[in-house]
Amino acid sequence: MLSVDRYQQEFEDYLSQNITKQEPANLYDPMVYILGLRGKRVRPVLVLMAAEIFGSDYKKALDAALAIEVFHNFSLVHDDIMDDAPLRRGEQTVHERWDINTGILSGDAMLIKAYQLFENYPGETFRRLAELFSSTAIKVCEGQQYDMDFELREKVSIEEYLKMIEYKTAVLVGASLKMGAIVAEASAENCDRIYEFGRLLGIAFQLQDDYLDAFGDPDSFGKQVGGDIIENKKTFLYLTSLQQAASKEATQLEHLYSINPPDPSAKVETVKGLFESSGAAELTRKEIQKYTTKAFEVLEELQISEERKKPLYNFGKGLMNRQV
Repeated sequence: MLSVDRYQQEFEDYLSQNITKQEPANLYDPMVYILGLRGKRVRPVLVLMAAEIFGSDYKKALDAALAIEVFHNFSLVHDDIMDDAPLRRGEQTVHERWDINTGILSGDAMLIKAYQLFENYPGETFRRLAELFSSTAIKVCEGQQYDMDFELREKVSIEEYLKMIEYKTAVLVGASLKMGAIVAEASAENCDRIYEFGRLLGIAFQLQDDYLDAFGDPDSFGKQVGGDIIENKKTFLYLTSLQQAASKEATQLEHLYSINPPDPSAKVETVKGLFESSGAAELTRKEIQKYTTKAFEVLEELQISEERKKPLYNFGKGLMNRQV
């Protein structure tokens, strides 16, 4: 087994060899640009890691890993257009650097490229990868639509929110692991279990992200603390606080989420105080722990040696080892 850093480097080398500038430039340059902004490459690393965990050479999984990363970045290009976002990973978004039409078309080409990469696998492996990819991709789109719908709705249930983050974020983590298992020809049971491990860990990670947006250390979190509050996003913290708070505090919270003051600092601090006093902050921490525990329980059920489980265990611990 390789280290995470080594998997990342092997993947970067493969990406640079296979995603290159072509003509017409305005179709392919944005693809090279967005993929060149890097990021942590969590999803492709999981594909490669899972392949080796189940006894395959990670190199056999490079096309599946590239497909997952191309798809993920395709979704970011289109999400940025929908959000009218100016920056992605500290750089101009594709539609800002080029234009909206270029962003849409180049994004479409990325989706097609992701499917093309599965053609490098033999028949049955191709069928299973494509089937998993299609079901995952449609869920990601459904998750994005739920997220957009929730911005316009006054009432969103906690169950609806959990479904949204599962579809928008967690299913792609699960699919990444399962693709590596499929390439390695792991048993159906192990494929399903490693998918479930990734799905549960993905939900825990997103809930933690919500929590850290309000209560994290800005230096280690890497984002503006309070950003979700400023944007009036209906996160797990907000929805739980509404459910748990007394009527007067719930009304105050709803009011605060209806305004956009020029200086949002007082709003952010007041909302954070309501998250704490309602018990929502503590309940969110417990929910994070619940999903993390469930993920590691599923990991224990994998029918492989404890030694082979260790990289997944370490990865999960590392992913969740942020200040909560």
